[in-house]
Amino acid sequence: MRLDPGRILVAPDSFKGTLSASEAAMAMGKGVRRALPGASVRLFPVSDGGEGFIDALVPPGRGIQQWTDVFGPLPLQCVRARWALVAKGETAVIEMASASGLALVPPDRRDPCVTSTFGVGELIRSALDRGAGTVLIGIGGSATNDGGTGMASALGVKFLDSTGAVLPQGGSALTRLRRIDVSGLEARLANTVVTVACDVTSPLTGPEGASRVFAPQKGAGPADVAILEDAMHRYAEVLRDALGIDIGNTPGGGAAGGLGAGLVAFCGATLASGIDVVLDATGFDAALASSDLLLTGEGRVDAQTRHGKALAGLLRRAGAAHVPVACVAGSVQGLPGEYTGEKGFIVLESLADGPGGMDGAMHDAARSLEERTRSMLLSLRARDAAEGSHG
Repeated sequence: MRLDPGRILVAPDSFKGTLSASEAAMAMGKGVRRALPGASVRLFPVSDGGEGFIDALVPPGRGIQQWTDVFGPLPLQCVRARWALVAKGETAVIEMASASGLALVPPDRRDPCVTSTFGVGELIRSALDRGAGTVLIGIGGSATNDGGTGMASALGVKFLDSTGAVLPQGGSALTRLRRIDVSGLEARLANTVVTVACDVTSPLTGPEGASRVFAPQKGAGPADVAILEDAMHRYAEVLRDALGIDIGNTPGGGAAGGLGAGLVAFCGATLASGIDVVLDATGFDAALASSDLLLTGEGRVDAQTRHGKALAGLLRRAGAAHVPVACVAGSVQGLPGEYTGEKGFIVLESLADGPGGMDGAMHDAARSLEERTRSMLLSLRARDAAEGSHG
């Protein structure tokens, strides 16, 4: 491996709650230049469909930035959500996190039993109003667990209880779901191509599904998780029996609290790997082919990394190109063995292991990331020099 002079591709995802992917790339780039003054550094921030999805796909000057006032994830909350138009206005790029993201909800108000994806449906309608015939939507970073019913409600679908009354927004209400009325569904969707960039491959229900795995990260306690799991089962059952749509075990259907499943059911969407969508659209493979080292990172690396997250996709691409990968993460917990073995990272470091732990790292996240990148690369260079002297 050639480090100095060498060609370093810096391609992190966001460090959620602290640094965007672009901010992380800039901090890591500074660390590279301090450690390896002779290296060529290319910054290539990425996204797996969550925060930073628009920034990754629509760099400044490429598309037309749009802003729409929509309902946020909490009841009666209003937010100003960003999206973009590209390809001469024919394609809309939507980031669900801008309308229904976890970052929009204060920690003490996070409750996936009541949060809704209604604002995402409003963004889709805005895209249709602007004449978009293709909608590309990234669905990572959600605050929700409503199966995409909020999104569908904004597009004209009614979710009814046994008396025929419309259910309130939120996932827990779906335990009372008995009928779905699609007679008012936005007609323009029939002629719209919707592609969904998912950050996980989890199904809607079951042990690896939306409620059991991800709802606790959004504020759900054990009792809430049980209610939401029952709600998603009821939702899948009514969809299957009444509309002939089976989305219970669709890979990626559990993404964004089941929004993936809802987009398939009501928008005819195709689910795709979010990181692959971004890498294919931005010419990542060409940049990787001319690199000696891929340097990446994100806020948390854990057992969920293998289920479609950005780092899994980056490792797969780098392995095919025979480019080594080094990673700095915010924290590392329970990482599967394949990410530290022969085909995994040549080095993986955590900011939480540094002086002051996670609190110290978050106090000045950019500086911490820059310094850890610098020290990691200095160690790699010393290791390579030692191996070379014995070669």
